[in-house]
Amino acid sequence: MNMKSMKQTKPTVGILVNPASGRDVRRLVAKASVFQNTEKCNMVYRLLGALGVLGVEEVFMMPDVGGVACHLIHSLKHGRHGNPASMPTVHFLEMPIEDSPIDTLRAIELMVGLGVGAIVVMGGDGTHRLVAKSCGSVPLVTLSTGTNNAFPEIREATVAGLAAGLVAMEKVVVSDVCSRSKILHVDKNEVSEDVALVDICLTSSCWVGTKALWQAESLKELFVTFAESDAVGLSSIAGLIRPVSRCSPYGLRLKLVPPGEGVMTVTAPIAPGLMVPIGIASLKEIRRGEVQIIESTSGTLALDGEREIEFGQNDRLKVWLETNGPLIVDISKAMDQAVKNRVFVQFQMQGHCFDLGNGKEPSQSIEVGEVLG
Repeated sequence: MNMKSMKQTKPTVGILVNPASGRDVRRLVAKASVFQNTEKCNMVYRLLGALGVLGVEEVFMMPDVGGVACHLIHSLKHGRHGNPASMPTVHFLEMPIEDSPIDTLRAIELMVGLGVGAIVVMGGDGTHRLVAKSCGSVPLVTLSTGTNNAFPEIREATVAGLAAGLVAMEKVVVSDVCSRSKILHVDKNEVSEDVALVDICLTSSCWVGTKALWQAESLKELFVTFAESDAVGLSSIAGLIRPVSRCSPYGLRLKLVPPGEGVMTVTAPIAPGLMVPIGIASLKEIRRGEVQIIESTSGTLALDGEREIEFGQNDRLKVWLETNGPLIVDISKAMDQAVKNRVFVQFQMQGHCFDLGNGKEPSQSIEVGEVLG
């Protein structure tokens, strides 16, 4: 089957699993948990079961060499977790596997080309950042399976699968249950370089190295799209001083200094189990489209917690905030709208009349004993 030329006529869903998420160096330098690929496979199986219930017949997935695809194929073939016949048919995309971030970019481009109605993304902030670069207007259901997970949610895969199926099968209104996320752009020497969904951090480190960022003394400036007080990661520095919601029309820029200097010091969880003091010299709001000039002469920029861009004294860097990031499914809103639309309800009792409030809260006249017989 030629995936590149095959446009779907029936609702389909993409599932992107990063086999490397939840396994970086922060397991050694902090106290982060290892997210086993076996559990990722179990999550996919639960996703498939939920999608099948809603009538999704086909799912497209990224192949990998990390064991996720192999384990899933084995489980589906032998029916170890329920009835595979009631699940969607799983197609693994025809693409080269390089076991690198390029795999994610290629897979998302193929899924978009195939016309999937929604994409479930399983990974951390870095995985979702890559997906955001290629997903266009396809709604994303975000599931956390990484280290620092400020952007994706920690949700039960079954319910996430239901939300994805509701969107793909058009059983809910996309504009009612989805919203655009904010996104940070960075230019290097007037050339578009990359994006971040949560934060961009200027560091004094002159090389990318292992990418993951955990050494507080190297942090110099921080830009955030949103900042929550219960987050883990670099955005927690801002979240413990000035929380900013995902829907607020602005972000923040913070200048960081050694603890005890500046105007205040905050102790923040910049990685799981890693609480460190950070000095704050200044904090200001940044609005949509406002260009922020980075004046440091050398270092690296970390995007969503991972060092990606090296620069020297002859380079010129600009950062700005936009509100046209990926379209994100609010799982709770999708489920609430499905309840109002009676998606999961079948009335089979004869001779009874129930007033369900026309999509509102059940009326006081309904007796529980009467409904349950």
